[in-house]
Amino acid sequence: MPFAEVIGDPIGQSKSPLIHRFWLEKLGLRGDYRATRVGARDLPALLAERRRDPDWRGCNITMPLKEAALPLADRVSEEARLVKATNCLVPDRDGALVATNTDVDGVREAVRLGGSRQIACANHVATLFSLIGTGGAARAALAELKGAEITVFGRDEAKAAALSDEFGPGADYGFSNHIDALASEPSGGREPQRYDHIVINATSLGMRGHPPLAIRLDAFPANTVVIDMVYDPLETALLAEARRLGMVAVDGLAMLVGQAARAFELFFGHPAPRQHDAELRSLLTA
Repeated sequence: MPFAEVIGDPIGQSKSPLIHRFWLEKLGLRGDYRATRVGARDLPALLAERRRDPDWRGCNITMPLKEAALPLADRVSEEARLVKATNCLVPDRDGALVATNTDVDGVREAVRLGGSRQIACANHVATLFSLIGTGGAARAALAELKGAEITVFGRDEAKAAALSDEFGPGADYGFSNHIDALASEPSGGREPQRYDHIVINATSLGMRGHPPLAIRLDAFPANTVVIDMVYDPLETALLAEARRLGMVAVDGLAMLVGQAARAFELFFGHPAPRQHDAELRSLLTA
């Protein structure tokens, strides 16, 4: 029977099997989606074994394997090249293993759900982005928003400077030892009320077991959209504060489901049945 899987270590917390099995059932497709625990040392052997399996349709990759899996692919998509990591490996018809990064699609989904008035404009013109973080999740956001007006905030000045060099014009990189300093003047002195503003948390701050992301959202304009990539817990302190201030809050399930939808189509050759999103969300939050 055709199958795909999510691989990583740890893997028990992954919601991917629930998402993909839900879509398979809704479409009446014959197939399965599994969770496979594997560490970096055993990853080459696992992929070699999977290449020989005619039923294998590919895999999602979670931390800490996203970077380690990239050089094991035969071809690398533009998204994976920009992010320098892969979260999705798919065997092509010619037997080649193709690495892509559907986290970029997840960012697109979250931004779309934010409902920004200007989001339909080419290259997100007239939308200002404040991106918090300099790791892989931030790179996925930058890959999707390349060319937009972005300010990146991080504790590591060297990483932020490297991102500035790599992603080029249109980005403005802010450095801060204390991330909450960005609340003082988030839009670089421009008139934020004349723009849509989107704040994206691309760090683990706010995740269960981690301290919250301590920024003053009240320093941002009222039309701000706040996107948190964290989905455990689903309602982070950042999102709760955004809702209290009347801002639009987009939780981490938006990105999770968005990236999964692109992977599902790559694995099984059918678009995910997104008309069932409300039911899926209820299932994921039960």
